Amino acid sequence: MRCSGCTTVWYCNNSCQKTDWNLHKRECSALQKWAKAAPSDALAVPSDAVRCLGRILRQIKSRGLDSDWSKEIQAMQSHRVSLQQPASVEAHTHLAHSVVRYLGLEAPYELEEFGVRSAGDLVDLISRFSTNTFALTSPSLTPIGVSVSPLVALINHSCIPNAVVVFPRSGKNHVKEPIMNVVSLRDIAAEEEVLTAYIDTTLPKSQRQKVLEETYSFTCQCPLCKQDSTIFDPREALWCPSSCGGTCPLPNEENPLSRCTKCKVAITDPHGVMDAARIGQEALDKATFLQSCDYSKAKQLTTNVIPILLSAGLTPSCHPLLALLKLHQSLLVSSFSDELSQELLDESIRTAAKHTTGLSAVLDEGHPVRGVTLAELGKLLAVDEPAPSSPPQTNTFPPSGPARLKMAYETLLRARKELLVGFGRDNDGGEVGQNVRDSIVSLEKELGVWTTGVRNALEDIPRPVRASSGR
Repeated sequence: MRCSGCTTVWYCNNSCQKTDWNLHKRECSALQKWAKAAPSDALAVPSDAVRCLGRILRQIKSRGLDSDWSKEIQAMQSHRVSLQQPASVEAHTHLAHSVVRYLGLEAPYELEEFGVRSAGDLVDLISRFSTNTFALTSPSLTPIGVSVSPLVALINHSCIPNAVVVFPRSGKNHVKEPIMNVVSLRDIAAEEEVLTAYIDTTLPKSQRQKVLEETYSFTCQCPLCKQDSTIFDPREALWCPSSCGGTCPLPNEENPLSRCTKCKVAITDPHGVMDAARIGQEALDKATFLQSCDYSKAKQLTTNVIPILLSAGLTPSCHPLLALLKLHQSLLVSSFSDELSQELLDESIRTAAKHTTGLSAVLDEGHPVRGVTLAELGKLLAVDEPAPSSPPQTNTFPPSGPARLKMAYETLLRARKELLVGFGRDNDGGEVGQNVRDSIVSLEKELGVWTTGVRNALEDIPRPVRASSGR
């Protein structure tokens, strides 16, 4: 259902719309004014950050500066004094101007009723928001907005977290959904600190440190970031050039010499590998930008670049190949609505399998990203084949016929196990875990039909009868 006033905000049902009206009625006219003043349709809707900050300031105004809610917001950490990067200063300034315009204010003193009495107060608010927000995601972890929780924001960061922040949609309370959950990934001992990851931990150390410094103003000292550079990291790895089954560290400008950790054979063309990785990163940045405005070009880019990285020897867990596999899978699946061919389905499955393999090397078992990725692979394997091979192939990947269904079933069982951890057993694995459970039941029935059909066919085959000897 769409709001008839601003025609911008959509709701899943009438109940959801009524629940949100208390907040939306204050922003409805602001959205309309923003759209009228926008220079183009592409800019007709303010960013999630602007809308969220608008809601925060209106809440502060309506609840009062002395309310517990307002005090919790004001108590969140600000990094205003440490803002030094020109890009960060520019981003904060732009966001501040956008929020003021969104609220329909014309003079600085008008901000006082929102608790903002100076330019420093406004920068503090922007900094608190930027430092303490969480991505609001769908049950399958697709980012759909931003959210703020002063309580959950108190949790510190680690690149090897023991907990995750998710929105499982367990189905227990539809009215209040989405509900933020902090779910433990393993047993956490008494007095042990609860730690979540603020960033994508599949990134290599240099990129993780860069994002954390720019956004959160600190240098991570977790065990993964502090480990010796000589220790193997699957995020920066190549297959052994002599095919011994071992791996080599990804060469870089500071240390171009790289040897297999198993057989000690050196990489013969380190600069070629570095060039491939650089091309891969550029392609990833460009394809990520293009995916929403020119899907075909984005898919062509990932289709052309992934083989280059595979030829260079990058393992599926290595950046930027892992990220490109994820993006390529998404682009391929988006093509299903056009016309699903056997070739397209099989390529999607192979890409998803490589992506799953890569994630398994860098994320702990039970991580919700691993669970969702396994679920996606299992569901792809369960899709009806448009043109299955006859007779069914079992010695190729992906297999065909009953062997494919069996693989789908086994993959979904693994996904279900990990989803129960990543989204919480009390949540029954969240909405994704419940959907996977239903798919498993459906596949059990389908496999049962296959088994029964084969058994019946065998029973219908006439058995040879030996002729009796006459007397």
